[in-house]
Amino acid sequence: MSVQIQCDYEGDLHCGAVHGPSGSTLSTDAPADNQGRAETFSPTDLVATALGSCLLTIMGIYARPRGIRIEGARAVVEKEMTTTPPRRIAKLKVRVSLPATLDDKARGGLEQAARLCPVAASLHPDVTLDLTFDYV
Repeated sequence: MSVQIQCDYEGDLHCGAVHGPSGSTLSTDAPADNQGRAETFSPTDLVATALGSCLLTIMGIYARPRGIRIEGARAVVEKEMTTTPPRRIAKLKVRVSLPATLDDKARGGLEQAARLCPVAASLHPDVTLDLTFDYV
């Protein structure tokens, strides 16, 4: 299955994107440390966002048919860029918080499912992924 996303340069380092199937839109801006105003997500912020939302979605796909409740789960992603050229994402540190009420079997299954996230699997091997789970 393919999905078309149209991206348009709007000027002043801003872009707009339209998700073909739904018509949903989003905007990007260059980050402040790379000539932008950081008025919204940067393109590399969207990579970090994709990772966090993918982890939660994959865990939801695992949880739903098993009756495991993970509402309120959270993924906090910290993105670190390289300090030397070429500019790229160096590290993505993700802390996933899940309900403390989950038993060991549910925890193990959810953690295993998260590690199969398609976004994580799509990252370049030079990007360090630091994934931890908390039960609160």
